[in-house]
Amino acid sequence: MHFAICNLKAPFPLHPDAFRFRARYYPQRHGCRGQPGRSFRARGQRILEDAGFEVKAVEILADDRPSIEGRLIKASAEGIRLVVTTGGTGLSPRDVTPEATLAVIDKLVPGISELMRAEGLKKTPRAALSRGVAGIRQATLIINLPGSVKGVRECLGAVRSILAHAIETLQQSSLGCGE
Repeated sequence: MHFAICNLKAPFPLHPDAFRFRARYYPQRHGCRGQPGRSFRARGQRILEDAGFEVKAVEILADDRPSIEGRLIKASAEGIRLVVTTGGTGLSPRDVTPEATLAVIDKLVPGISELMRAEGLKKTPRAALSRGVAGIRQATLIINLPGSVKGVRECLGAVRSILAHAIETLQQSSLGCGE
Protein backbone atom coordinates (compact mmCIF):
# COMPACT_ATOMS: atom_id res chain seq x y z
CA MET A 1 0.00 0.00 0.00
CA HIS A 2 1.30 3.45 -0.86
CA PHE A 3 0.70 6.62 1.09
CA ALA A 4 1.13 9.91 -0.80
CA ILE A 5 1.25 13.42 0.66
CA CYS A 6 -0.53 15.80 -1.72
CA ASN A 7 -1.87 19.34 -2.14
CA LEU A 8 -4.92 20.42 -4.10
CA LYS A 9 -3.92 22.76 -6.96
CA ALA A 10 -6.71 25.30 -7.32
CA PRO A 11 -7.42 28.95 -6.45
CA PHE A 12 -9.59 28.43 -3.38
CA PRO A 13 -10.45 31.16 -0.85
CA LEU A 14 -8.89 29.30 2.08
CA HIS A 15 -5.20 29.10 2.89
CA PRO A 16 -3.45 26.55 0.60
CA ASP A 17 -2.49 24.37 3.59
CA ALA A 18 -6.19 23.81 4.19
CA PHE A 19 -6.16 21.51 1.18
CA ARG A 20 -3.23 19.31 2.14
CA PHE A 21 -4.26 15.71 1.90
CA ARG A 22 -2.86 12.24 1.83
CA ALA A 23 -3.80 9.72 -0.77
CA ARG A 24 -3.37 6.10 0.17
CA TYR A 25 -2.76 3.51 -2.48
CA TYR A 26 -3.57 -0.09 -1.61
CA PRO A 27 -2.43 -1.86 -4.78
CA GLN A 28 -2.77 -5.43 -3.52
CA ARG A 29 -1.79 -6.84 -6.89
CA HIS A 30 0.78 -4.14 -7.55
CA GLY A 31 3.43 -4.11 -4.88
CA CYS A 32 2.08 -5.21 -1.50
CA ARG A 33 2.69 -8.89 -2.08
CA GLY A 34 6.35 -8.67 -2.94
CA GLN A 35 5.87 -7.40 -6.51
CA PRO A 36 7.16 -4.06 -7.75
CA GLY A 37 4.58 -1.32 -7.22
CA ARG A 38 6.31 1.45 -9.17
CA SER A 39 4.12 1.20 -12.27
CA PHE A 40 0.84 1.47 -10.38
CA ARG A 41 2.26 4.16 -8.10
CA ALA A 42 3.35 6.26 -11.09
CA ARG A 43 -0.01 5.85 -12.83
CA GLY A 44 -1.94 6.59 -9.63
CA GLN A 45 0.16 9.67 -9.00
CA ARG A 46 -0.43 10.86 -12.58
CA ILE A 47 -4.21 10.42 -12.18
CA LEU A 48 -4.16 12.49 -8.98
CA GLU A 49 -2.06 15.18 -10.64
CA ASP A 50 -4.37 15.24 -13.68
CA ALA A 51 -7.28 15.70 -11.25
CA GLY A 52 -5.57 18.78 -9.78
CA PHE A 53 -3.57 17.33 -6.90
CA GLU A 54 0.14 17.71 -6.22
CA VAL A 55 1.76 14.55 -4.84
CA LYS A 56 4.48 15.49 -2.37
CA ALA A 57 5.65 12.07 -1.11
CA VAL A 58 4.72 8.38 -1.16
CA GLU A 59 4.97 5.94 1.73
CA ILE A 60 4.44 2.17 1.45
CA LEU A 61 2.39 0.47 4.18
CA ALA A 62 1.06 -3.03 4.76
CA ASP A 63 -2.49 -3.51 3.51
CA ASP A 64 -3.93 -4.98 6.69
CA ARG A 65 -6.77 -3.52 8.73
CA PRO A 66 -4.76 -2.37 11.80
CA SER A 67 -2.21 -0.60 9.58
CA ILE A 68 -4.91 1.14 7.57
CA GLU A 69 -6.82 2.20 10.68
CA GLY A 70 -3.64 3.49 12.31
CA ARG A 71 -2.63 5.62 9.34
CA LEU A 72 -6.14 7.02 8.88
CA ILE A 73 -6.16 8.04 12.55
CA LYS A 74 -2.66 9.53 12.28
CA ALA A 75 -3.50 11.47 9.10
CA SER A 76 -6.52 12.98 10.80
CA ALA A 77 -4.50 13.87 13.89
CA GLU A 78 -1.92 15.56 11.63
CA GLY A 79 -4.62 17.84 10.25
CA ILE A 80 -4.78 16.28 6.80
CA ARG A 81 -8.09 17.38 5.25
CA LEU A 82 -8.57 14.66 2.62
CA VAL A 83 -7.46 11.04 2.55
CA VAL A 84 -8.08 9.06 -0.61
CA THR A 85 -7.52 5.30 -0.49
CA THR A 86 -7.29 3.03 -3.51
CA GLY A 87 -7.87 -0.70 -3.48
CA GLY A 88 -9.15 -3.12 -0.91
CA THR A 89 -12.80 -2.35 -1.73
CA GLY A 90 -13.69 -5.57 -3.55
CA LEU A 91 -15.07 -8.90 -2.40
CA SER A 92 -11.92 -10.90 -1.65
CA PRO A 93 -11.12 -11.82 1.96
CA ARG A 94 -8.14 -9.44 2.03
CA ASP A 95 -10.24 -6.44 0.91
CA VAL A 96 -10.63 -4.64 4.26
CA THR A 97 -10.29 -0.95 3.42
CA PRO A 98 -14.02 -0.14 3.95
CA GLU A 99 -14.03 -1.94 7.31
CA ALA A 100 -10.91 -0.06 8.43
CA THR A 101 -12.45 3.22 7.31
CA LEU A 102 -15.78 2.52 9.04
CA ALA A 103 -13.90 1.69 12.25
CA VAL A 104 -12.31 5.16 12.44
CA ILE A 105 -14.84 7.61 10.98
CA ASP A 106 -17.31 9.68 13.00
CA LYS A 107 -19.85 10.16 10.20
CA LEU A 108 -20.64 8.51 6.88
CA VAL A 109 -20.92 10.61 3.71
CA PRO A 110 -22.84 8.10 1.58
CA GLY A 111 -23.51 10.50 -1.30
CA ILE A 112 -19.85 10.44 -2.32
CA SER A 113 -19.78 6.64 -2.62
CA GLU A 114 -23.13 6.68 -4.39
CA LEU A 115 -21.86 9.25 -6.88
CA MET A 116 -18.74 7.21 -7.62
CA ARG A 117 -20.69 3.97 -8.07
CA ALA A 118 -23.25 5.71 -10.30
CA GLU A 119 -20.43 6.97 -12.52
CA GLY A 120 -18.84 3.52 -12.62
CA LEU A 121 -22.15 1.85 -13.49
CA LYS A 122 -22.28 3.94 -16.66
CA LYS A 123 -19.25 1.95 -17.84
CA THR A 124 -19.62 -1.49 -16.23
CA PRO A 125 -22.09 -3.37 -14.02
CA ARG A 126 -19.10 -4.55 -11.96
CA ALA A 127 -18.99 -1.13 -10.32
CA ALA A 128 -21.84 -2.40 -8.13
CA LEU A 129 -19.33 -4.76 -6.50
CA SER A 130 -17.26 -1.91 -5.06
CA ARG A 131 -17.75 -1.59 -1.30
CA GLY A 132 -15.91 1.70 -0.97
CA VAL A 133 -17.19 4.16 1.61
CA ALA A 134 -16.65 7.84 2.37
CA GLY A 135 -16.77 9.46 5.76
CA ILE A 136 -15.45 12.06 8.16
CA ARG A 137 -13.02 11.66 11.04
CA GLN A 138 -12.84 14.96 12.93
CA ALA A 139 -12.12 17.44 10.11
CA THR A 140 -10.71 14.85 7.67
CA LEU A 141 -12.69 13.54 4.70
CA ILE A 142 -11.78 9.91 3.87
CA ILE A 143 -12.76 8.43 0.50
CA ASN A 144 -12.18 4.82 -0.63
CA LEU A 145 -11.56 4.34 -4.35
CA PRO A 146 -11.30 1.05 -6.26
CA GLY A 147 -7.86 -0.41 -6.93
CA SER A 148 -7.85 -0.28 -10.71
CA VAL A 149 -6.30 2.68 -12.49
CA LYS A 150 -9.46 3.07 -14.57
CA GLY A 151 -11.64 2.97 -11.46
CA VAL A 152 -9.49 5.58 -9.70
CA ARG A 153 -9.67 7.87 -12.72
CA GLU A 154 -13.47 7.52 -13.06
CA CYS A 155 -14.20 7.90 -9.35
CA LEU A 156 -11.95 10.93 -8.90
CA GLY A 157 -13.59 12.45 -11.93
CA ALA A 158 -17.02 11.86 -10.42
CA VAL A 159 -16.26 13.62 -7.12
CA ARG A 160 -13.59 16.17 -8.00
CA SER A 161 -16.09 19.02 -8.40
CA ILE A 162 -17.43 18.62 -4.84
CA LEU A 163 -14.19 18.03 -2.92
CA ALA A 164 -13.24 21.67 -2.38
CA HIS A 165 -16.69 22.51 -0.99
CA ALA A 166 -16.66 19.44 1.25
CA ILE A 167 -13.23 20.29 2.65
CA GLU A 168 -14.14 23.95 3.11
CA THR A 169 -17.32 22.97 4.95
CA LEU A 170 -15.40 20.67 7.29
CA GLN A 171 -13.14 23.56 8.28
CA GLN A 172 -15.96 25.83 9.36
CA SER A 173 -17.47 25.55 12.83
CA SER A 174 -20.89 26.30 11.39
CA LEU A 175 -22.23 27.00 7.95
CA GLY A 176 -25.48 28.74 7.21
CA CYS A 177 -28.07 26.99 5.07
CA GLY A 178 -27.48 27.41 1.37
CA GLU A 179 -23.99 28.90 1.71
